Amino acid sequence: MIVQYLDPFLESASSVIQQVCNVDISRGELAEREWSHVEGHTWIRIGMTGQLQGEVFFGLQEELALRIVSAMMGGYPVQEMDELGKSAISELGNMISGNASTLLSNRGVIVDITPPLFLHQHDLKDMAGTALIAPLDLHDMGRLDIQIIVIR
Repeated sequence: MIVQYLDPFLESASSVIQQVCNVDISRGELAEREWSHVEGHTWIRIGMTGQLQGEVFFGLQEELALRIVSAMMGGYPVQEMDELGKSAISELGNMISGNASTLLSNRGVIVDITPPLFLHQHDLKDMAGTALIAPLDLHDMGRLDIQIIVIR
């Protein structure tokens, strides 16, 4: 797998989350390993088609997901991930992926994205594959894990 495919998602996630949450972000260590879901996380899956085919998974600590939803709703306190919260956090994944597909296109890789899918823990038990993985540290807010599985 080539790291160049993950970098646009990291760039986009940093930019979008900084705008939405007004928080500094630092990148963690990039790794290639078997895909894994982390308990206690909220997961969004975005499919990719075109010259780059595969899936991108955004894993957010549950508390971070609630904080981001709150920020997206103008600071309104959010205590649980209801349907409106799921829609908001899915839209965050859509915004990040849309920007990343534009960045990839500017680099000569044409990619279309599928609508975001909010996943529950039981939806992830049979997922497998090698993934490029990078965490984004949102400092006192929490951590976002981006995992990209590239088919080609």
